[in-house]
Amino acid sequence: MSSSSLLVTRDDGIATLTLNRPESMNALNLELRQALAECFRALAADSEIRTAILTGAGRAFCAGMDLKEASAGPSAEAAFSGEADVIGAMKAFEGPIIGAVNGHAITAGFELALNCDILIASTEARFADTHVRVGMLPGWGLSQRLPRLIGIGRAKELSLTGNYISAEQAEAWGLVNRVVTPDQLLATCRKLAEDIASCDPVVIACYKRLIDDGYHMNLADSLAHESKVANEWARRITSGRIAENRQQVQDRGRRQDLS
Repeated sequence: MSSSSLLVTRDDGIATLTLNRPESMNALNLELRQALAECFRALAADSEIRTAILTGAGRAFCAGMDLKEASAGPSAEAAFSGEADVIGAMKAFEGPIIGAVNGHAITAGFELALNCDILIASTEARFADTHVRVGMLPGWGLSQRLPRLIGIGRAKELSLTGNYISAEQAEAWGLVNRVVTPDQLLATCRKLAEDIASCDPVVIACYKRLIDDGYHMNLADSLAHESKVANEWARRITSGRIAENRQQVQDRGRRQDLS
């Protein structure tokens, strides 16, 4: 799954994907988009991988689409479909994706981050939506995901000006979960990934899907959906399994109390 433009490591159920075009601020050329999509499809088929961390090499997370390539020909059209359908491949991966935003996340790079489940930012991170300055419209969900995260007014301010916001402002607006120093970024994401990987992988996948499905419904429909899914799940789980899980939760709680 690794290529020169995408580095992939696997360890203890965690896959770490590093965009590796630092000389281009990890801009998404066709090769990198195809490598990302292929990687997430492979991870979706790998029962050993519980969660993934996505980050960038160098000073950028991702500067967006490779505009030099896009201006030279029609290859940018492949960004949204086929072998280069990055977002579709990310959705196919059932485990949580943690975005370790190490630097600039711009336009399509911003969209890439928004399609992660959890975002942790370095103090060096910067976010910008420059579609209006490039002369394009978003196709990876930015116009819909961003208002739901930070509110429609703030989203319009970002998207209709093309201005940058800092990691600290992103945290204050609820765009990222937390901000850490650059040297702590991957360690923080790794600890989160380990906590997730230590849980029941089937429940993790179902719970992630339950949250995502309900997020796009109104409250009444989402509550009804949760009740339906929970009742179906309760009919499948055994009392022995509940007792085993209860003991594991208690043991973990005692260990945390002592730490």
